[in-house]
This record gives sequence, structure tokens and C-alpha cells, in this order.
Amino acid sequence: MRKLKLSMGVLAIAFAALTVMSCKDNKKEHDDSDGHHTEMDSEVNHMEMKNESEEHHHEDADDEHDGGSAAESRDIKVSTQKNAATSAIIDGYLQIKNGLVADNKDNAAKGGTALLAAFSNFDMSQLNEEQHKSYMDIVEDAKEQAEHIVKSPIDHQREHFETLSTDISDLIALLGTDKTLYQDYCPMKKVSWLSETKDIKNPFFGSEMLTCGSVKKQIN
Repeated sequence: MRKLKLSMGVLAIAFAALTVMSCKDNKKEHDDSDGHHTEMDSEVNHMEMKNESEEHHHEDADDEHDGGSAAESRDIKVSTQKNAATSAIIDGYLQIKNGLVADNKDNAAKGGTALLAAFSNFDMSQLNEEQHKSYMDIVEDAKEQAEHIVKSPIDHQREHFETLSTDISDLIALLGTDKTLYQDYCPMKKVSWLSETKDIKNPFFGSEMLTCGSVKKQIN
């Protein structure tokens, strides 16, 4: 009799365990049908998110190499000298800027060609060792942006102009200029650019939002 009671008790426990498992399975099926994630789904999704994150990281790294943010980490000793030697470079940059303001891809491309020529003609013999190193870092990136601007559609020209603006600002900080310039800021793109006029003419949006932005500071 005692053995029978024990056997019945074991069967009861087994039945209860099966019932609990069945409930869990039913809940799992219900959750699945309602669109909730199972534990396995969560692990799969976690791996997918991780892979996507790594892919975005590699894409961002490629973008930085191609479209550039190398300028963000530069440590430049700011020069206050009025240096006419940078004028041709700045003129090429401003030609690009004015082409984008006018929504004119061809004029922006011509500015890119002029900028590349200005870099080629720049006399580096005037630079000291520290300046030379920083100059080469700036110009390497700026040339890449200018080359893209020469051959790209206008939306890509504007993307490369963002990084180019940082490059030219760094170049002016490094070597100075005798020009009066204004550093303008676009709150929509959260980027700055240089202009020869105090009036806001936004190169990132052109006629779409021509006066979007504000003057942050005057140079000279």
C-alpha cells in the first residue's frame, strides 16, 4: 500500500511537471503568435544587431577614410599672421562654396580643380618642420575631398564640402590669411563653412534654404 502511494505520488509529480512544460510551450506558442520574441529569437536578434553594428562601424570607418573626419583630431597651434600665401587655396575653396550656393555642380567642380592647382603651386619652403607636418596632413585630406568634388553629383559635392571646410579652417588656423572671412554655422547640418561675405548663403542647401545659418565669428 505504501509502495502504491509512493508510485501515485511519483506519477502526480510527473504529471504536474508535464503540465507546467505544456503551459510553457503554449505560452511560447502564444507569444510567438503575438509577435513576442522567444529566448532563442532574442539571442538571434542580439547577434543580428551585433553584426549590423559591426557593419555600420566598418561603413563609418570607410566613410571617414573616403569622406573624412581625420581633421577632427588635429592639434594645431593657431597662427594670427596675415599670410597672403594661402589666398589661392582659399579662393579655390570659395569658388566651390559659391557653386554650391548657386546649386551649380559645374562651377563647384571648377572650384575643386582650382583648389587642386593651388595646392600644387603652394610654396612649402616657407614652412617650418612643425607646420610642414600639419600642412601635409591637412592637404592630403583636402585634396581627396577636392578630387571627389570635381567628379561627383552635387549632393556628394556637398558631403565632401563639409570635411573640406574643416580642412581649410585648419589650414587658416595653421598658416593665417590676409583675407577677411566669416565662419558660418548651419544648424540643420550642424557643420560650419567659411564665407567672404557677412550675408548667410548656405552651400549645403542652396536655394532650398539659402539663408539658413548664422555667423559665428569673423577672421581678420
